[in-house]
Amino acid sequence: MKTFNTTGRCIPSRHYMVNIDEKLAQIKNMVDHGSYFVINRARQYGKTTTLGCLADVLKEEYIVISLDFQKLSNAEFADEKKFCVSFVKLFLRAIKNKRTRIRGLDINATETLQNMLEAGKLETLGQMFELLSELCDTAARPVVLMIDEVDSASNNQIFLDFLAQLRGYYLDREQTAAFHSVILAGVYDIKNLKLKIRPEEEHRFNSPWNIAESFDIDMSFSIRGIAGMLSDYEADHHTGMDIPEVSKCIYEYTSGYPFLVSYICKTVDTLLMPDISRDFDAWSQRGIAEAVGRILRERSPLFDSLNRQIDEHPDMRDMLKNVLFQGSRYSYNLYNEAINLGSMFGYMKNCNGSVIVSNRIFEMWLYNRFLSEDELKDVTYDEAQRSQNQFVRNGMLDMDLVFQKFLVHFTDVYEKNDEEFLEKHGRKLFLLYLKPIINGTGHYYIEAETRDRDRTDVIVEYLGQQFVIEMKIWRGAKYHAEGERQLADYLDQYHLKKGYLLIFCFNEKKNIGIKEVNYADKLLVEAVV
Repeated sequence: MKTFNTTGRCIPSRHYMVNIDEKLAQIKNMVDHGSYFVINRARQYGKTTTLGCLADVLKEEYIVISLDFQKLSNAEFADEKKFCVSFVKLFLRAIKNKRTRIRGLDINATETLQNMLEAGKLETLGQMFELLSELCDTAARPVVLMIDEVDSASNNQIFLDFLAQLRGYYLDREQTAAFHSVILAGVYDIKNLKLKIRPEEEHRFNSPWNIAESFDIDMSFSIRGIAGMLSDYEADHHTGMDIPEVSKCIYEYTSGYPFLVSYICKTVDTLLMPDISRDFDAWSQRGIAEAVGRILRERSPLFDSLNRQIDEHPDMRDMLKNVLFQGSRYSYNLYNEAINLGSMFGYMKNCNGSVIVSNRIFEMWLYNRFLSEDELKDVTYDEAQRSQNQFVRNGMLDMDLVFQKFLVHFTDVYEKNDEEFLEKHGRKLFLLYLKPIINGTGHYYIEAETRDRDRTDVIVEYLGQQFVIEMKIWRGAKYHAEGERQLADYLDQYHLKKGYLLIFCFNEKKNIGIKEVNYADKLLVEAVV
């Protein structure tokens, strides 16, 4: 029986997979044109799986040599001779692999490479590339070189020299045989490496591979692709799931990030399906929400990496916090180092020319991470934690009471703060108040398209309940009326009759309090603080 895989390469015969034939055809087209290019994507974005599937697609027309630089240690990049010896060993091992024996290479060219290695005569990159050129020249079919995890060697002069040799042979391939196509895969953009040659030197940018074609193929999963994978699963398990609905729900949380799609599916399959105590369908919107909650409470290499990167890159961290908590808008410009890093790591993306967090799960994780920094020192979190039990009655979250108690607390503690403080921190304070009340049982997320300096919509999910809360800065009666209409429209999208409006008002004569407003067929609970 197949499984959902979240570690290493996915194998079609063993794992449920999204069909990527269309993407493979696009990549093959680049290979057919003899392109040299980099598949530069975030961690756990399906690069290794894509390379494996691509090798299968290409093998009838090309001789494909697949290498992985993770198998080379730092010591093997210490000098030119060590690298050449290690690279050729890796190259020959790929050729002679019994499971994927490569045919079509001239035996004399291969033996020459082997003999030079065994005689200890392989000392320079120039020697090595002459032998590789001869191997390409005598091969029965064009040779394609694929190297995974190339960025594991990127901060290294030898690697730059290696790229420069690839570039030189590419530019001269009308006169000298070379690889027909070269595909490198990694997280970092090696087309413009930031290299530190010696400890005392500054980082310097190098462009040893500016011949690389742009790789613009979308490797994320679509709703249709996720549905195809779930159809395969359903054919085996007969759960009765609504495949279009579940696929759409998974996509809304992940934006098609391959690892997160598989992670949700694996969690539902291995943890929720066997749980006979649950009172909801595992493969449903409620089940997907439960799986996401569990994922956010666990440690994973992806979240460990995210945690490390936001600590190591303070400019990117500050930008993410400003986007999330203040609705700040930044123009999407990859020449901004923070935006470039955030995009490269897969945490940010372009939405209509502005920076947003790349998917809802990352957004939820970042909210939890940033709010946790304030939990121990913030009186708002402390107040909600002390009284959290009163907000849940018979397993149901009383959001009306949450609003009432938050208004009292906010008025007592923050009413005398200035406008700048409240505009900057007001919405964050409500999220800090909400967090311990739903923590461990429910979760919330922010609708990216409504988040700006004036408006933020929070969706709270708690044991199958959904609440839509709009947080707004008071900008006058006309703007307030527009906010009521927007909230009512949003309630229609979620098939809800009741919504919540939290208004931060800076007028000295404001009327603090809560009231209920009937708007069309909706009931709006409005709190002014």
